[in-house]
Amino acid sequence: MIDTEKVTISNRQNTRVPAESAVAMCDGTGTVVAWTEAAERLLGYSAVEVVGRSVALVLPCSDEAPTASEFLERCGAQDGWSSTAAVRHRDGRLLNVVLRVSMLWGRDRAIQWLVSVTDVGTPVPDSSETMGRMRESHLTRAPIGIVVRDTQLRCIWVNDTMENHDGICPERRLGNRFTDALPGFKAEALEEVMRQVLEGGTTSLHEYRMWLATSPRRDHSMAASFFCLLGADGEATGVCTISVDVTENRQARERLAVLTEASTRLGASLDVMQISQDLAELAVPLLADYVVVDLEQSVPFGEGPPTRSGPVDSRLPAFRRAGLASIHHGVPESPWVRGEPVTVPAGSPFTDVLRTGQSHLEPILNTAPGTWIDEDPVRAQMIQEHGMHSLMIVPIRARRALLGMALFIRTKDPVPFQEVDLLLAEELVGRAALALDNARQFTREHTAALALQRNLLPHRLRGGTAVEAASRYLPADIDSGVGGDWFDVIPLSGARVALVVGDVVGHGINAAATMGRLRTAVQTLADMELPPDELLAHLDDTVQRLAEEDADDPNHTFTVEGATCLYAVYDPVTRTCSMARAGHPPPAIVDPQGDVTFPDLPSGTPLGIGLGIPFEAVEMELPEGSLLALYTDGLIESRDHDIETGMDRLATALTQSSHSLQDLCTRATESGPGHAPTDDVTLLLVRTRSLDPDRVASWTLPSDQTAVRSARHMAAHQLTEWGLEGLEDPTTLIVSELVTNALRHSTGPIGLRLIQHQVLTCEVFDTNVSSPRMRHAQATDENGRGLFLIAQLSRRWGTRSVSDGKVVWAEADLEPSPV
Repeated sequence: MIDTEKVTISNRQNTRVPAESAVAMCDGTGTVVAWTEAAERLLGYSAVEVVGRSVALVLPCSDEAPTASEFLERCGAQDGWSSTAAVRHRDGRLLNVVLRVSMLWGRDRAIQWLVSVTDVGTPVPDSSETMGRMRESHLTRAPIGIVVRDTQLRCIWVNDTMENHDGICPERRLGNRFTDALPGFKAEALEEVMRQVLEGGTTSLHEYRMWLATSPRRDHSMAASFFCLLGADGEATGVCTISVDVTENRQARERLAVLTEASTRLGASLDVMQISQDLAELAVPLLADYVVVDLEQSVPFGEGPPTRSGPVDSRLPAFRRAGLASIHHGVPESPWVRGEPVTVPAGSPFTDVLRTGQSHLEPILNTAPGTWIDEDPVRAQMIQEHGMHSLMIVPIRARRALLGMALFIRTKDPVPFQEVDLLLAEELVGRAALALDNARQFTREHTAALALQRNLLPHRLRGGTAVEAASRYLPADIDSGVGGDWFDVIPLSGARVALVVGDVVGHGINAAATMGRLRTAVQTLADMELPPDELLAHLDDTVQRLAEEDADDPNHTFTVEGATCLYAVYDPVTRTCSMARAGHPPPAIVDPQGDVTFPDLPSGTPLGIGLGIPFEAVEMELPEGSLLALYTDGLIESRDHDIETGMDRLATALTQSSHSLQDLCTRATESGPGHAPTDDVTLLLVRTRSLDPDRVASWTLPSDQTAVRSARHMAAHQLTEWGLEGLEDPTTLIVSELVTNALRHSTGPIGLRLIQHQVLTCEVFDTNVSSPRMRHAQATDENGRGLFLIAQLSRRWGTRSVSDGKVVWAEADLEPSPV
């Protein structure tokens, strides 16, 4: 029967039972006994004109057309007969319609007929295609229930199908109202609709739900049209209800809505954990009472290829719980929370899914002794406590890889899962698998890109005694986190440092890879102690060569389109800074008083242009404590403002001298427009230091053999003053070899300088521009062992060019090595 406490009613104007069907009732002779306003609107005849006349007035017409009673009797051979036909309008034209004739039973097995006509909307003769579509329409195929009631709402006619809709036999229904046929059934809402139809003489369409005795826990959706029946005088004689069970249609609409939402919701995230949680929540409570999503452990972290679908060995893949949803608050059914590892019991349906790659449907969960549940006490307890009785396990697969499994369980809902439920679950999981695979690929690429960026950019800035340094990098490509900007602070000989900021055209991983190649080239050229203008010239050649190599490679999809760079060398001994730029924005310099200037450096051409124009370097003296800002154009450029506005904004941010360098980096990078940057933003801030003159000693030596002895004596004396007596022997030996080489290969004055900073640096200047080369001397050679000896005694050595000669230098640790 019907659950008397559960009925809901709502207006529905889009159900498949057409409210504008023309409905008429005929007796056994084919005489029209009732008419409707809808019939008048469709066929043009009023009730006064039709009631009491033969239905042949409007029925299908042809030369061999049967009489009205013969036609109805033929239709009575099968309840719910329907077909397309042509009927006659009052004005004489023919209408192409769907015609349905149903037999009704009254008391004493009396028979009447209900004729419904629905306009197809195309002129006669209609096409066979239209006829075919209408034959397959819902109205044609769906069994309809019909009840005719008098003005007191007592049932006087009913068809056989109605008993299948609500389980009430005709004997119990005929002559009774709702309250008579179903004591306790709250039918006031439906009866109120019928009264309104009777009073207004109109047609109304509604949808309501009921719970039947045949399936007490599954609600049925019924769509019903209520027609006011008119007699020969045009007055209401009763109300006709035509109903259709649209439960499957409703469920299909709900599930289609869920699938539509799933496509949008699951594809909106690139977080595999969030996608898994969305999948679980989408399935509860529409499909299941409890849903979990377990991912193969490598998927959440974008690591390695996940397990392939197919046969598995004794070592089952590890899983991690990623999604949880339940009709109960807090999901008490799950012994594991999100993020925790999950065990997979051997010999269970889970391993079958892993082995076959196919879904598992168990409408009635087998909990009998001797099953796999006995080997899994944790899940066995949950099954018993929460009444789990039906389950589905669906593998999450993408590109032949197993990403995880989704478990669907019913507890409160007593209806077991069916094949249609499994189809929906597989459709949901399939859409989630696509989203998870995209997210997994993104996670892997994002992880690789970040690792690349971390390896390409300096982990820490080593300013030594020359500068204090801080940096900030903000990629425009927030998703991948990488770009083509780079910066560096490179220690040089003599306590100096090289400062560099560059910008490769483009964004993403390709620009980052090119940036890494250029940064490596700059470090190599910096080790050659080249001045800024010469270094940029060599770097320009490197960019052109890389572009040519990329152009010659048909498989290379990214070509270097150019780059800019600013390279500077700061000397804390002289407090001088030499810099040159290649199409890069000028640096900002803040003096100790807080005044900001942008020095007028020759701009130079961007790297890789190939114009052959030489770069120019400018040297300037910086007071101790000066702030030097090197940056890329993303910091000062925006869509809404010109570069001058950006430079003024940067200058304002840098004048806060009381702030730390990290705070200044934050202020400078956050002072731009509020929207996301359209270009990578890089800022390198350095605060200059000067080396105490007491830590530098320099001498000019004569160009004769006495220079070696004098150099050794002065070096030893200076080391004693600095408290570095332990370095006297190796240092004086290094000085001897360097001065000896200078005497041998140059004719001008010789300079000697010792610098105590993080290391001890020994420098010898001469006028010969040729750089010395270390070679392996033979046993009989008298010369050639000096540089070899220097390399053994120092931590590193080298040479650099100066304006009127060269400097050969060697560094030694301030703490002597233990013997």
